[in-house]
Amino acid sequence: MNTKTTKPIPKAIKGYWSNGRFVKPEEIAAEEKGPPSKTQLKAEADEKQALGEALLTLRADLMARLDLPDKLLDAIKDARKITNFEGKRRQMQFIGKLMRPLDPEPIREAINEQLNGSAQLTLALHLAEQWRDKLVAEDDALGSWLNEYPGTDAQQLRALIRQARKDYKPEKPGEAPRHGKSYREIFQLVKETMKNAAEEPDA
Repeated sequence: MNTKTTKPIPKAIKGYWSNGRFVKPEEIAAEEKGPPSKTQLKAEADEKQALGEALLTLRADLMARLDLPDKLLDAIKDARKITNFEGKRRQMQFIGKLMRPLDPEPIREAINEQLNGSAQLTLALHLAEQWRDKLVAEDDALGSWLNEYPGTDAQQLRALIRQARKDYKPEKPGEAPRHGKSYREIFQLVKETMKNAAEEPDA
């Protein structure tokens, strides 16, 4: 009797490729049964080391928010001073090792905020741009703005709006209209007023 054995089909490894290396996200790893594989551990270690490299260029305010261990902060500080390639490589391996027990999510968020800006800041800038354009384009927008932000210097803002409308008209027929200094000053005034209002305790 011919007993032919069938080789089991290897299970596909979940994950994705990023910058030439395989990354197994932790949420996928959490769904899997049994201890983590060598591939999974290697992918997680590689990600921690990549995050460590990104920390070298992270802004001081974002770095302070992470509340990293002193040993890791000292290692990052030392790495910034090293110019020798091999020395830098060894130092980055050391940083990756120090980062293994840390939760990577806050670090990812800080790096993303530096690269793309916080969602809250982006929204505030969009709102300021919308108000500026309404104030310049619509006569009744000034009244709406003053109802919402009564502390605004109405005389200053009215003068800026008047000048921005004047600047927007092309100097010669056929020329494209251009925004002048007043248009930019309205944006700054609106942005600062909204920021100050948001920082008030009863805002």
